[in-house]
Amino acid sequence: MASDPDRAEAPTLRANGARKPAPSGAKPGAETQRQASDNGLLARHKRLLQAVLLGALMFGFFYYVLPQIVGLGPTLRRLRSGNGWWLGLGVPLEAISIAAYVALFRAVFGAGSGRIGWRASYQITMAGGAATKFFAAAGSGGVALTVWALRASGLSSRAVAQEMVCFEIVNYGVYMFALVICGFGLWSGLFPGRAPALLTLVPALFGLAVIVCVLSMHWLAAPAERFALARTRSPHARLARFWARMASVPRSLHDGLDLALALLRTGPSWLQAIPAWGFDIATLWASFRAFGPAPSPAVLIMGYYVGTLGNTLPLPAGIGGVEGGMIGAFIGFGVESSLAVIAVLAYRTISYWLPLLPEGISYLRLRHTVGDWRRHPSSTPARSAGAPAAGAGDPA
Repeated sequence: MASDPDRAEAPTLRANGARKPAPSGAKPGAETQRQASDNGLLARHKRLLQAVLLGALMFGFFYYVLPQIVGLGPTLRRLRSGNGWWLGLGVPLEAISIAAYVALFRAVFGAGSGRIGWRASYQITMAGGAATKFFAAAGSGGVALTVWALRASGLSSRAVAQEMVCFEIVNYGVYMFALVICGFGLWSGLFPGRAPALLTLVPALFGLAVIVCVLSMHWLAAPAERFALARTRSPHARLARFWARMASVPRSLHDGLDLALALLRTGPSWLQAIPAWGFDIATLWASFRAFGPAPSPAVLIMGYYVGTLGNTLPLPAGIGGVEGGMIGAFIGFGVESSLAVIAVLAYRTISYWLPLLPEGISYLRLRHTVGDWRRHPSSTPARSAGAPAAGAGDPA
């Protein structure tokens, strides 16, 4: 029997074991109760502690052992000679990026009198960041945690699915348009900088294809769905299952796109996606300036976005994919290899490692918030799928 999603446990950063009952005949006492409480805390957050330990081990390996293996020791020692003012500037730049992302989350999922206000938006965003880092394959951990929290807030499964697609369209729409504009701009010579086709033309064509595909679902969702359903009758079971899964994609994109277009018409709140990405890139720019000259703006943006694709790799704790992707991209654009390595590692220290503590705290606070939601069910009817968040710009 399938479990109720509203009663499902947190999908990430949590142990499956529960506190064991006290043995029969045991006499309660202050020491026994304290011991049981400590054991219960460890059991409830065993996976979180394991993930933090794994992250610490991977950090130590990547930053201390690996450089010795591949001969990057002298390069990494340059970290000590970096300009502290530029590196310090990266911290508030990253904080602004996170704040803009929280505001975008609030704009898409929040309602004026609903439960997804600023506090919940911050908690879900930060806890989702932790889940994305520990389960790094294309952000699947963060998506699972976000869905879990939104369902617990009282939103229906259909509303959550539609708004998740809307959020991804708005957020990654900036990503794809940046690939198109900077990629074609560099390749055509409109923007200054080295322009290898593999790092400019190919990503630009990819971004353009994604944009066209998503926008076309506004008109072609129904025929695309029928096309996929017609192929579920294939005699090959694996192929039939594939097409059965694909049949839901056109309608999901259509509904999410409609909600995204409605959001665009209601006001400028969707523009928060631009500073969310832009200030993160500015953190990378400050990291370059701390050790040398920064690449041209178009090269910086393309190196950032092409390198970020490394986050889709299912690496332990998400470490290495983005770093390697960005370093390789910047070297391909003609940036000095030692500068690319040191700047990217400094940037990842600020954007990846520094937020870990507030992200972990937010996860624990989110569990408390979700528990409170379940103890006190919302008296406000769940917003129907397709209706934009009322009062998305109002404080909650």
